[in-house]
Amino acid sequence: MSRNLTIIPTYNEKENIILVIDKVLSLDVKTDILIVDDGSPDGTADLVKNRQKDTPELHLMERAGKLGLGTAYIAGFKYAIEHKYDTVVQMDGDFSHDPEVIETFLKEIETNDLIIGSRYLNGISVVNWPLQRLMLSYFASKYIQMITRMPVNDGTGGFKCWRVDFLKQINLEKVRSNGYSFQVEMNFRAWRKSPDRVKEVPILFVDRTVGQSKMSKAIVREAIWRVWWLRLMALLGKI
Repeated sequence: MSRNLTIIPTYNEKENIILVIDKVLSLDVKTDILIVDDGSPDGTADLVKNRQKDTPELHLMERAGKLGLGTAYIAGFKYAIEHKYDTVVQMDGDFSHDPEVIETFLKEIETNDLIIGSRYLNGISVVNWPLQRLMLSYFASKYIQMITRMPVNDGTGGFKCWRVDFLKQINLEKVRSNGYSFQVEMNFRAWRKSPDRVKEVPILFVDRTVGQSKMSKAIVREAIWRVWWLRLMALLGKI
């Protein structure tokens, strides 16, 4: 039987994290969960530790501070490789990603290397975002497509499923992005290596109702210039 690990990075998610954990564990498919917590001052890690007492499927990785989304996922991927999981799901811990989609992911990954949950595959499937942020995200994805030539409709989305054997083929030590551009770089590296086995499936993205967004202007700036770096590295044959 295939073993899946669901990686959920957290920073100040005490309002959501236990509810998310319980929902993931209630699915018809079996999965372990790894919470990668960046020293949340609100006590998120303490809540997870308490839940671990009666939940052997739940694991916690505590980091010293707010080290960034990209490094959190890299740490989780390395954990999955080390502990010999077959597949990995990555998702947010605020219910913006519907845990029930994991069942679809695990079915689709049987014949693919990367499954991307796409907000923009069939039009726009986003709820509760201000128009300005929605337009920024949508046109950022079009910008990414134009510069990288990568046929992915949602380049910055963070709800995905990976085959662990495929992750081993991507040199994680060479991944340089950390914010939302991390998602772009991982998609690009995957597409360059296995263009016929990267698939998007439609999802409905619902913005968080509690807690605070981690989006910042610095994250947006990194994403804007990083795509040019990816295109250059591809032209030089380094990706």
